[in-house]
Amino acid sequence: MGLEEQIAEWRGFVGRRPAIAAEDVDEMEAHLRDQVADLGRAGLSDDEAFLVSVKRMGSLDALSREFAREHSERLWKQLVLGGSDAGPKGSRRDIVVMLGFAVAAAVVVRLALALLPDAWVLRNVPVLVLPFLGGYLAWIRRISRSVLLVLIGAVAAVALLLDLYPFDDAFDGGMTLPLAVAHAVVLVWFAVGVAYAGGAWCSDRRRMDFVRFTGEWVVYMALLALGGGALVGLAAAMFNAIGTDPETVLGEWVLPMGAAGATVVAAWLVEAKQSVIENMAPVLTRVFSPLTVLLLLAVLGAFVADGRLVHADRTLLIVTALVLVLVLGLWLFAVSAREPTAPVGLFDWILLVLLVCTLAVDAVVLAAMLSRITEFGASANKVTALGLNIVMLGNLIWSTRLAVGFLRGTRTFAELERWQTDYLPVYAAWAAFVVVAIPPIFGFA
Repeated sequence: MGLEEQIAEWRGFVGRRPAIAAEDVDEMEAHLRDQVADLGRAGLSDDEAFLVSVKRMGSLDALSREFAREHSERLWKQLVLGGSDAGPKGSRRDIVVMLGFAVAAAVVVRLALALLPDAWVLRNVPVLVLPFLGGYLAWIRRISRSVLLVLIGAVAAVALLLDLYPFDDAFDGGMTLPLAVAHAVVLVWFAVGVAYAGGAWCSDRRRMDFVRFTGEWVVYMALLALGGGALVGLAAAMFNAIGTDPETVLGEWVLPMGAAGATVVAAWLVEAKQSVIENMAPVLTRVFSPLTVLLLLAVLGAFVADGRLVHADRTLLIVTALVLVLVLGLWLFAVSAREPTAPVGLFDWILLVLLVCTLAVDAVVLAAMLSRITEFGASANKVTALGLNIVMLGNLIWSTRLAVGFLRGTRTFAELERWQTDYLPVYAAWAAFVVVAIPPIFGFA
């Protein structure tokens, strides 16, 4: 492994620590490079100079030991790893701040449900909870006041659009309101991403870190949901056993407030327990990627068996589109979890098969949607689904080309990884288009 690759690996590891801002990483990298250069002039090789320089970083000894544990196949274990163990991550102050944001999110949701119409609450779901998550990340990343004001303005603009547009209040009627709300969640999540990146959204590495954070956050949210669901189930059984109706307490208080607070708690777990989830992430992707390939092959078989794209079941097309979104998320998570410098292996070929299957399913669904629009006319949900599939198709085509090049040795994994981060603004732009333009185009119906 060359010196630049080692420094990039070290920078990526250090940059994911919650207490270290982007500018701090730049300063530490410059200091590291100076030390490596001095040791190189003293006669040490690049590898020796790099390892000694990291050892000399002083306040980063705990990070160095943790890095050594995760890369024990190299000389890190012998040259860096000491007898003592790293201390617990996250100070008491961090926990207090996290709990403050979590409780604030829970209280706001409960007050909204108690004081405001249900239709208004549903309409404003994207701006009720996620801003507290973004605020927590902005605090731990210590973003500048100017960036914070821009993010607040962006979230406020989304809230104004959702509230000022003359939608039908009912979610069981028109489609433009649920479509706008769903895509507003995506927009606000990108604002959360800017907060997570410490305002350095133009950095490819920070964007990929946010992709990794998103996947890990989803894992922790699922774990919290499973644990919370089991706890709520036991509580409901106990209330029923003593003849008390648990619906008011559990349905109106515990569930909404717990779900709101969990969004912030999951983010804290990602930051505080990174070494745990980073070990889980490769395992999760290796388990679910082959299973997803089988699922996509089954979907392709369903379309082949039907044989009539124009008359393909509407529900099947919607479910398939959702499956494609989840598969794309799995693909991004798999790319973010892979060690960039690792040699090509079997799992990389499985990811290529996943890409090809996803590309085939996306092309079939796209053709089916075009056929339905030609036959039955356009609607808000059809146009939105069609646009999303086109956006995904662009990413999948180029990703497949880069993946083939990587497996053949003509492309680097860094190029494949960079393409994913470069394409993220396209998803944000499409979400913004749906929120801003689709409702008026289709008469807010």
